[in-house]
Amino acid sequence: MAVPKRKVSHARKSKRRSSVWKLNTPALAVCSKCGEYTAPHKVCSACGYYDGKEIIKKEA
Repeated sequence: MAVPKRKVSHARKSKRRSSVWKLNTPALAVCSKCGEYTAPHKVCSACGYYDGKEIIKKEA
C-alpha cells in the first residue's frame, strides 16, 4: 500500500535517496603490451592486444 504524499517529509525523503548521486569508478586494468589503461577482459584500444595475442591489427 502506498504512503500518502504529505506524510513523508522532504528531509526524510532526501535522506533515503542520498546515496544515489555517488557513482562507482569503472575498473581499469593495465595493458601488458603497451601499459595503457583499459577495461578488464577487453581488447586494448591502443595496441589491439588481448591476453598477449594480437586481436586487432593497428598501424604504428
